[in-house]
Amino acid sequence: MSKEIKDLDLLIIGGGPAGLTAAMYGARAKLNLLVLEDQIVGGQVRNSYTIENYPGFKTIEGGALADIFKEQAEELGAKIDDSDNVVKVTLSDDEKLVETNDYIYRTKALIIATGATPKKLPIPSEEKFSSKGVHYCAVCDGAMYDGTAVAVVGGGNSALEEALFLTRFADKVIMIRRYDYFKGEKATLEELVKNPKVEIMYNWDLVDVQGDKFVNKAIIKNTKTNEIKELDLEAVFGYIGTEPKTSLFKDYVNIDRQGYVPTDENMATNVKGVYAVGDVRVKQFRQITTAVADGTIAALAAEKYIVELNRK
Repeated sequence: MSKEIKDLDLLIIGGGPAGLTAAMYGARAKLNLLVLEDQIVGGQVRNSYTIENYPGFKTIEGGALADIFKEQAEELGAKIDDSDNVVKVTLSDDEKLVETNDYIYRTKALIIATGATPKKLPIPSEEKFSSKGVHYCAVCDGAMYDGTAVAVVGGGNSALEEALFLTRFADKVIMIRRYDYFKGEKATLEELVKNPKVEIMYNWDLVDVQGDKFVNKAIIKNTKTNEIKELDLEAVFGYIGTEPKTSLFKDYVNIDRQGYVPTDENMATNVKGVYAVGDVRVKQFRQITTAVADGTIAALAAEKYIVELNRK
């Protein structure tokens, strides 16, 4: 049986802060719109236990902030579908088709807000011990390691913040850092250094993990002396960057070598009526506040594009 075709003014693929903000603005403009999210609405913000740099909240849990985004978008009239996966897109200046498991959507404008996923640790045993001692979300899996020793690999804000979160459970948190510096915020690093549960190992790199059914040891290598060490621990949490989710669009939308989508200042891609926002697009800073800004701009630009299209 052929799939039912549904016509929309605006389709937003991705329900993180950028996509939900775009939905708020689109709904206020009375656009016929839909948000498609193939995982949990709220995106990676849900992985942050505590957020202290989002205006309006001195401190708030990531999950709570995500719930506010979702509720606000829906109260304004946005429709969100988190049960139907996108399987194919066909994009051109003249027509935009998005096929899901259940429908084919024909939309006047499209906002790509698919975000990014954590990069896997480049170690031989990553797949073997995935979710069995190798993890990428402390908020999701940290409580499993209450009273144990764990390691965090990475040097940015995510690594620092998640290491602090893990001190709530683990007796010891080892920061494995391949360089002699961190790239994260100074205030967070200072808090980490002062924590008695944290040990920072500068100039060390994770080589592999070992164990029977679950991780019980990490193999690390000094990046200056090549010395090899073994660490007794129960888990390793990786925060070495993210990979944009753009494979669906690569045949139509320009993508750089790292997989990110270049846009202009209005979030427009090379295809008329197609915009990219949040972690999926080329940008220097990837924060919740910058994602929200992207979503705002893209929705306003899309509304203007749709109005002009309707006049033709």
